[in-house]
Amino acid sequence: MNRFFAVIALLAGVGILAAGPVDRINKDSKGVAVEGYDVVAYFTEGKPVEGRKEFETEWNGAKWLFATAANRDLFKADPEKYAPQYGGYCAYAVSKGHTAGIYPKNWKVVDGKLYLNHRFAQGRWLKDVPGNITKGDGNWPKIEKK
Repeated sequence: MNRFFAVIALLAGVGILAAGPVDRINKDSKGVAVEGYDVVAYFTEGKPVEGRKEFETEWNGAKWLFATAANRDLFKADPEKYAPQYGGYCAYAVSKGHTAGIYPKNWKVVDGKLYLNHRFAQGRWLKDVPGNITKGDGNWPKIEKK
């Protein structure tokens, strides 16, 4: 078994991967999305930036943290523009029909949309970005809990 699939099997065994309907937004046990990273910063600064509790807002059942009040306000004005695709779950996992957690430093903005990936998945996702997006877009409605 190659290393990637061994890691996937391990993650599935400890519950990091999920199959079937999942919450609309990937959040931690405290309800925080994107591990507390500022989703607007991916667009405005071109890099992941940790958010701060003082610049928090709620949307879609999750808490979203921002590095600045201005970023929080941009998000509040148009959350769909900045929220990651597939509810912030690993884009590569969704392209394969399931979900996995993410590593906020594994990201890419494609056609104005933010995609996040797990620590072990970014390289594989980048090998066929358009194909993986097409597959993810097809799979997400079946995975997302309505």
